[in-house]
Amino acid sequence: MVRAMWKGPFIVPLPKVAPGEAIQTTARSATITPGHINKRFLVHTGNCYVPVVVTEQMVGRKLGEFAFTRKAFSFRKKDDKKR
Repeated sequence: MVRAMWKGPFIVPLPKVAPGEAIQTTARSATITPGHINKRFLVHTGNCYVPVVVTEQMVGRKLGEFAFTRKAFSFRKKDDKKR
């Protein structure tokens, strides 16, 4: 569902960090604003923190869209054949 327009974007207050450092956050549902462009975030996936660098094309979307929570599945055939 889309957030109601009268509520505005969901913005989470982020901690102040030194320039050049990554902002560590667990707020995957926070909306990316134009003030976040060219900043680095460490977004929590439930297991670890994934680095995300914000670009202009990401404005208006959520931080969690760029930090995947699932691993890519790859099928491996076992070599344990009894011969």
